[in-house]
Amino acid sequence: MLTAPEVVLIAILVGTFALLLSGKTRPDVTAILVLLALAVTGLVTPQEALSGFSRGAVITIIGLFIITHALETTGVVQTLANHIRRVGRGSEVRLVLLFMAAGALLSLVMNNIAAAAVLLPAAVQVGRDSNVRLSKLLIPLSFGTMVGGMATYFTTANIIMSGVLHDQQLAGLDMMDFLPTGGLIVLLALAYMALIGRRLLPERNSVSATTTPRSLSRNLFETYSLDERLWDVHVPQGSRMVNTALSHSRIGAELGLTVLAIGRSGQTILTPEPITVINSGDTLLVLGRWDRVEKLNAWGLNVSHEKGTSQREFAVDLTEVIIPPRSGMIGKTLRDIQFRSKFGLTSVALWREGRSYRTDVGSTPLAVGDALLMVGAAARMKALAQDSDYLVLQSSHQFQPPNPHKARWALLIMLVVLAASIVEVLPLPQIMLAGAAAVVLTGCLNMDEAYRAVEWRVVFLIAGMIPLSLAMVNTGLGARLGTLVTSSFGGGGAVGLILGFWALATAITQIVAGQVTPLMIGPVAIASAVTMGVNPQAMAVAVAIGASTAFLTPLSHAVNILMMGPGGYTFGDFTRVGIGMTLVTLIGLVIGLALFWGIR
Repeated sequence: MLTAPEVVLIAILVGTFALLLSGKTRPDVTAILVLLALAVTGLVTPQEALSGFSRGAVITIIGLFIITHALETTGVVQTLANHIRRVGRGSEVRLVLLFMAAGALLSLVMNNIAAAAVLLPAAVQVGRDSNVRLSKLLIPLSFGTMVGGMATYFTTANIIMSGVLHDQQLAGLDMMDFLPTGGLIVLLALAYMALIGRRLLPERNSVSATTTPRSLSRNLFETYSLDERLWDVHVPQGSRMVNTALSHSRIGAELGLTVLAIGRSGQTILTPEPITVINSGDTLLVLGRWDRVEKLNAWGLNVSHEKGTSQREFAVDLTEVIIPPRSGMIGKTLRDIQFRSKFGLTSVALWREGRSYRTDVGSTPLAVGDALLMVGAAARMKALAQDSDYLVLQSSHQFQPPNPHKARWALLIMLVVLAASIVEVLPLPQIMLAGAAAVVLTGCLNMDEAYRAVEWRVVFLIAGMIPLSLAMVNTGLGARLGTLVTSSFGGGGAVGLILGFWALATAITQIVAGQVTPLMIGPVAIASAVTMGVNPQAMAVAVAIGASTAFLTPLSHAVNILMMGPGGYTFGDFTRVGIGMTLVTLIGLVIGLALFWGIR
């Protein structure tokens, strides 16, 4: 018979799942609501409700964010990406393995998302130089970062599961608990991708086949289907638009159209400023739907019905820009920040989940992984590339690290932190905090940069959900569910129990964030292991690996979302390749449990 606190906790768990699945509130906001609900109902004490913000797992993650950012700003990871770009030209299978292995290697010491964001422009350039489609490279890169995360302590799910063990007064985990089993999974994943997975990757049109700026622009022009929405608009003498500034023309504000360029006396004005005055005889290159463009005829303008002439008449250079997971632009529109005035660039199309949007781009709230097609001067594009809110996919506009002279310090600090965590000279939170302090003291980052490096949404998500894990222990619901699961899966012995929880973690991760999964099922898994006399550390490793087995849908991990636009992927592409990756992970886990944990 369930107790009253258990019933209340189950209601909170159901509400949490409902909010996460609906997407109506951000995950970090949901976590704060969970924290408050647990405190108000008395399922945790006020001190326990807030204890997540001081937990070792949270401190470790904060330190990891700061050290990882130091590796980026000093150019350490950029140097690796440049080296891959130089040596990466070759066959398709070689490139697939190269980028998958590089993603796994970087994920050993840094956040998965940061590793993928650094390697993405290199993949674009190498694919272009080698005439290999991006659709053949980016899923392997994404999956490589995930399997690499299974082989290290420095992954959010792995850190959280160590904390769950501590909550139940058990020994935590360290680097060597993950490296043997995770490393085996990495090797199996590389073999799978080389032999089978790469044959399942789609053959999609992408910009990777282009070799010059002009052919790149032409390819992007076709990929985003701009020809369907581009129109030549002639300004005759006597039109009300003559001697009117673009900002006062109402072409954008009233009709939602974009003026990409102005042809005047045989010359082209690319990305005209809002103050640019329209002259008699000008020809405007306008982007938008026909039902809106035709209204310009009533304004005294002449719209050309011939498609395909604009690109030949106007020399428009196009560049693709991605919204990365940690961007401050998420949820905002380009119009909100007056993007065109700020950067002098125009966004002409948006690529989201396999579809191109070419109207009202400036008023569309942006999401992680959105690809924006930009037009503007090269100098303006280079300036945009230095803003961490945007990821410019063109090597000529490569991000320039601001502190390259500190690269050796950042690398040395990371190596010391890694070595100290392996030999456990101090508790890991203290090691990570010391590493974060070291990158500031050595000038790799200043304190303001360190604060900006922390992805506070992740911190609040984890800190807010930790009391949920505590409530499951306090109320006994975790132990009760553990006993129930044990009776269901216990017939399979230790292996059956562990694999049952791995499968549950994997399934939940496809729906909600892998950062949430271990906090929700971790206490139940550990309680089940203790009840059956199964090694709880082995169970924790399996659940953490399940939380990183995010191969089946693009929504299961932010890195998958990041790759969708540049790769031109659909949901089914991830599922087709991801089924095999999931099976490979399962096989590697079974072998790892037998070889390294003695569980058969």
